[in-house]
Amino acid sequence: MTKTIALLGATGSIGRQTLEVARELGISVAALTAHTQIDLLEQQARQFMPRLAVLYDPDAARELEGRLRGTGIEVLAGEEGLLAAASLDEADTVVTAVMGSVGLRPTLAAIEKGKRIALANKETLVCAGELVMDAAERYGAEIVPVDSEHSAVFQCLQGCRDRREVRRILLTCSGGPFYGKTFGELEDMTAADALRHPNWHMGPKITVDSATLMNKGLEIIEAMRLYRLPVEQVQAVIHRQSIVHSLVEFRDGALLAQLGTPDMKLPIRYAMTYPHRAESPNAPLDLLTCGALTFDRPDEEAFPCLRLAREAAAVGGTACAILNGANEAAVGLFLQGKLGFNDIPRRVERALERTEVQYQPSLADILEADRAARRAVLL
Repeated sequence: MTKTIALLGATGSIGRQTLEVARELGISVAALTAHTQIDLLEQQARQFMPRLAVLYDPDAARELEGRLRGTGIEVLAGEEGLLAAASLDEADTVVTAVMGSVGLRPTLAAIEKGKRIALANKETLVCAGELVMDAAERYGAEIVPVDSEHSAVFQCLQGCRDRREVRRILLTCSGGPFYGKTFGELEDMTAADALRHPNWHMGPKITVDSATLMNKGLEIIEAMRLYRLPVEQVQAVIHRQSIVHSLVEFRDGALLAQLGTPDMKLPIRYAMTYPHRAESPNAPLDLLTCGALTFDRPDEEAFPCLRLAREAAAVGGTACAILNGANEAAVGLFLQGKLGFNDIPRRVERALERTEVQYQPSLADILEADRAARRAVLL
């Protein structure tokens, strides 16, 4: 069980819930990082008294350093700070809850230290899954997923002695706020519309990804990397109630599923206590009151981001890094009101068409593909 964590992305939804779980379980916090949220990170630092606090923005870090003077907490900035937080000797587990490809280098740094990675940053595996998984094997680092879907799969596989017995993974998907709409009907959807997720309370970027179904596409790629399966063996299924978090089908036809309330504290808690399970103060799922459970096929014509993700996964190389970088840039523009909702898949597809794919890429190739994809979105 985890004794001390370094938390990358402390002020986001996953980060805040991780600290709640850490407090419940009596887990120490060695490092906290955020992007620019000075007030909240200061509050968290004073409560948990980590050795290190990091703000990615240098100006914000300088202000935080002044506020925390006299506490004994060291304050760092930028990627250097993230790498230092991920590499702290006293942290046995690094929770990577930062958004986007910025989490890649810190995750690799933690892996090289042989730490447990509680992975909530799907972009790390989307962009550089093979590099990350090979490094984890080389350094003996343990990767335990925090995403509810991948945690569900991880839990379902605990009784599987031979991964060759797995026929396919079924990742469930709520369908987001626009389930049932056509591509044409989505043309005029605004950021306010997209941010009304029916079941989960998440940050704006991942909520928009859930609305476009890109989030499920990224999770398909992540599952491929985590479980070393071809894309054909990882599928998405619409499950509006968000009660069944994912399923594994075995070659004898048996299906194992993990069920629970839509509460991210469950996979966070499991990632920190695995292979054990800690008592939860939250009410468990009540099968007698949760209602009927339904399943449906996703509509890739209305939501082409899912198709684009599957195509990038099939291409391999840096195609997934291009997909992710372009999507991050396009979603950012959409949230600023500079792009329409359907322009997100249009710009992502254009970036995939215009950016050259490198096969067997190095980390430098992957980071350059990310930058090139972002540039392509702006052209």
